[in-house]
Amino acid sequence: MLQVNFLRDNKERVLEGLKKRQFRNLELVDEAIATDDERKRIQFELDSQLSEINRISKEIGILMKDGKREEAELSKSKTAQYKSSSKELEQELDNVELDLMNILYQIPNIPNELVKNGATADDNEIIYQSHDVKGLGEGAIPHWELAKKYNIIDFELGVKIAGAGFPVYLGKGARLQRALVQYFLDKNVEKGYLEVNPPHVINEASGYGTGQLPDKEGQMYYIEEDDLYLIPTAEVPVTNLYRDVLFNEKDLPIKNTAFSQCYRREAGSYGAHVRGLNRLHQFEKVEIVRIEKPENSYAVLEEMVDHIKEILTDLELPYRVLRLCGGDTGFASAMTYDFEVWSAAQEMWLEVSSVSNFETFQANRLKCRYKTDGKSQLVHTLNGSAMALPRIMAALLENNQTEEGIRLPKKIAEYARFDVIN
Repeated sequence: MLQVNFLRDNKERVLEGLKKRQFRNLELVDEAIATDDERKRIQFELDSQLSEINRISKEIGILMKDGKREEAELSKSKTAQYKSSSKELEQELDNVELDLMNILYQIPNIPNELVKNGATADDNEIIYQSHDVKGLGEGAIPHWELAKKYNIIDFELGVKIAGAGFPVYLGKGARLQRALVQYFLDKNVEKGYLEVNPPHVINEASGYGTGQLPDKEGQMYYIEEDDLYLIPTAEVPVTNLYRDVLFNEKDLPIKNTAFSQCYRREAGSYGAHVRGLNRLHQFEKVEIVRIEKPENSYAVLEEMVDHIKEILTDLELPYRVLRLCGGDTGFASAMTYDFEVWSAAQEMWLEVSSVSNFETFQANRLKCRYKTDGKSQLVHTLNGSAMALPRIMAALLENNQTEEGIRLPKKIAEYARFDVIN
């Protein structure tokens, strides 16, 4: 969430950034500033009345001490009037503060100046590509057929149990999933990330803290009886570990990694591009989260990008890195890099990771700060997928198919304790 003072002091920059995002409701900026002006007016009036109540209360004590009971009673009646009026102002202030918060919740983050103006994924910049790519030619089998051929993933059984988008992993498929998770976690821990195991449900405050709420696209699973949400990614509970925390400067940076199941409704997702593992309602993912001082966050973002590159190199998958344009950057992010792997059988790029810098946007919602030179200021938060499993699995199966079976990359074979699926 952007701070209202930032909107006020940097209005032109904010409007230009929102236009880069293709954000249409620019009037919300003026609404936020006007609502904050009203908040300040009410606050000033309330403070004045409370000050007057305090002054009269002291005066009453003196009058009573001097035996001027009649004058004291008159002053008491004035105090009663002020108290009644101040209660009304307090309620009015609560309402205005709620209105301001609801407006600010609707305004997305401002993209970094390096983020390109653009409307859709077609406008994203390709920053790096590891290999020239091509299809496998005639006879190549997509992963959903390979899964059936080798009996490692059963999509129909998942439909029976829960519905489409909930596959069941079997035998070497289940072992490969587990091997990938362990490899990703170990790789992250080697880079200094502390592993945590968070809850897979969150409360409303946690959803607002990281920007998943309000859920404008209806993508989160909601448990009405308990007023809880299934997590869309481990980023949410892990980042919320630091909600309402004031760090000492020496405590930073914070580096966490976590494995979790992820749950997304994926409303409105249809078509061939969502077949098999391409888009699921439940999937496994390993996440990395950073809490950083502002001056370090963009160097750290590049460090995280390099880390994901190392992982994909170990997986021996052709991949590319894209810097998202304004219109394709997520609501809370100031800059995002997407990683895509080449699916040789489908002959298409599959997104497998996003690495983002949220600057102070999440921290402001979370009230996550650190002390420096006796003052407190907002931290920067960053996160990335390291990695999301379904499309990694799809690419591993498709790109490594041979007449003898599916041969695993050396690093993963070491973890899985087998080198071929046949």
